[in-house]
Amino acid sequence: MNDQRPSPAQPDSDPFLGYAVRDPEAFARNVAHMLEHLGKAAAAWVEPRERGEVRDGPISYTDVVSTLSEVGDYWLSDSQRAFQAQTKLMAGFMGVWANSFARASGQSVAAPKPDKRFADEDWNRHPLFAFLREGYGVLNDWTSALVRDADGLDPHTKHKAIFYTRVILNAISPANFVATNPELYRETMAENGENLVRGMRMFAEDMARGEGFLKLRQSCERTFRVGENVATTPGKVVAENELCQIIQYAPSTETVFKRPILISPPWINRFYILDLSAEKSLIRWMVEQGHTVFVISWVNPDARHAEKDWGDYIEEGLVFGLDTVRQATGETDVNAIGYCVGGTLLSAALPYLKARGDERIRSATLLTTQVDFRHSGDLKVFVDEHQLAELEKMMARGYLEGTQMATTFNLLRSGELIWPYVVSNYLKGKEPAPFDLLFWNADATRMAKTNHLFYLRNCYFENRLARGEMEIKGTRLDLSTIDIPLYNLATREDHIAPAISVYEGSLAFGKPPTLVVAASGHIAGVVNPPARQKYKFWTGAAPSRDVAFEDWWHTAEETPGSWWPHWQSWIEPQAGEHVPAREPGGGVLSPIEDAPGRYVRS
Repeated sequence: MNDQRPSPAQPDSDPFLGYAVRDPEAFARNVAHMLEHLGKAAAAWVEPRERGEVRDGPISYTDVVSTLSEVGDYWLSDSQRAFQAQTKLMAGFMGVWANSFARASGQSVAAPKPDKRFADEDWNRHPLFAFLREGYGVLNDWTSALVRDADGLDPHTKHKAIFYTRVILNAISPANFVATNPELYRETMAENGENLVRGMRMFAEDMARGEGFLKLRQSCERTFRVGENVATTPGKVVAENELCQIIQYAPSTETVFKRPILISPPWINRFYILDLSAEKSLIRWMVEQGHTVFVISWVNPDARHAEKDWGDYIEEGLVFGLDTVRQATGETDVNAIGYCVGGTLLSAALPYLKARGDERIRSATLLTTQVDFRHSGDLKVFVDEHQLAELEKMMARGYLEGTQMATTFNLLRSGELIWPYVVSNYLKGKEPAPFDLLFWNADATRMAKTNHLFYLRNCYFENRLARGEMEIKGTRLDLSTIDIPLYNLATREDHIAPAISVYEGSLAFGKPPTLVVAASGHIAGVVNPPARQKYKFWTGAAPSRDVAFEDWWHTAEETPGSWWPHWQSWIEPQAGEHVPAREPGGGVLSPIEDAPGRYVRS
């Protein structure tokens, strides 16, 4: 690809400079090539649907229409309310017209509130684009207020309406289209449409990779190779079954703590979020602190795993891991760590195992983990009886495609995780920059049908774990019986496991956890090595039913930097004395292959 691209004309005193086609023949040729690639993308989308291989999702369009219709019914059922809403909208657009006339007459106009989507100077300077920006702002504010002020809706319907409205408004922003975005328009004219050819080529490739769904590239995937520059901490796969592999990492110190660590990562995406590049790897850092670390590497499920449920994930994952630790080290007691849904599984396993007398897990660290789902954020939008029934149909083959789950998470922050990449990749024709965290984010896994439906119904929909009503293999789970030391990490800007949800979940255990809130979000707040001297964290009193999270937050003590050293200080009393370092397998288990193993690549 030729990188010597013409620079887009920069705006100067002439507001229309740079908006004319430079070479009509070249532009027409590039438009034809663009349409050719667009046709390939359309074919990649249509063909699997014609064969009946995929169903659309994750959002049910029927549910969107029915939800927003309830908002419309509220406003249209009362003529006075409808008139007030129409008047407010017209007043907003009259203000836009007034500003347009003011600009035309040379008068200054107050700048709208900052928005990084509209950073280009012509959003304020050019009369057409200024009108589009202000008109979009009026529509955005008006529509959001309609949903927010619609009384009489049940909380779940209102939550869905707010979410759907935000997704739609993010999608229709004038910043997302060539004809309505001045920067895109000028670039397209300057390059005679070559940017669109490159972009539509990538769009067709990403649609084909997603097998009927858009597998949005958020990082330069050619830069990263699992086992080469991510997931590189030395170790061996020392045991495996059809559901997971158990990796034991090689020591980097002469002595290690007596009690080993077993990590239960989420099966949504891959375990190596905890073992990114060497400088960002939490697993490598733990090994360097003198821990013997084991991690469960879940298989990427297919139709063979359709009936695997939470009981199987506990027995064939956590219990299998505990047995492997005992065989490889001779140690029965373990310090366990669970991340996200891996932490929820670990939390459920604690009373399940205790009820049958298995108390090998002597402490638990929960990273951005929910056990009480009352405040679980926008993911609850996707969980009700209708949508669970639709989801079950989508998983007729025994699993949910990984691209579906990835799209769901991207939709939670569509303004940050979808549209900036659509604009940059497909309209500007620029490859995304390499970023290991986003490379991992795009490395999506499938969801086994029974396991996924159990999780959504029992946790998000019915919140049975926190209430002591969840059952696994006939055992009712009571978190209040758990009195081992617990370290509970929340992150301040988490959109998946909000900090208030983690705090409320802390109250379900029999012994109050040590609660820590880290800065940033669900991933960056966890993957924050001390050497980067980035972010900060807050600590405070043990969570209490007498203290609301907001009150806890206002009295919490702020500490600069990473939470990792704080955790190390907490875990050391649980880790026992030092013993000679242990090699993977301990001479008892024969290593199967080098870490990170086959399962993480499947």
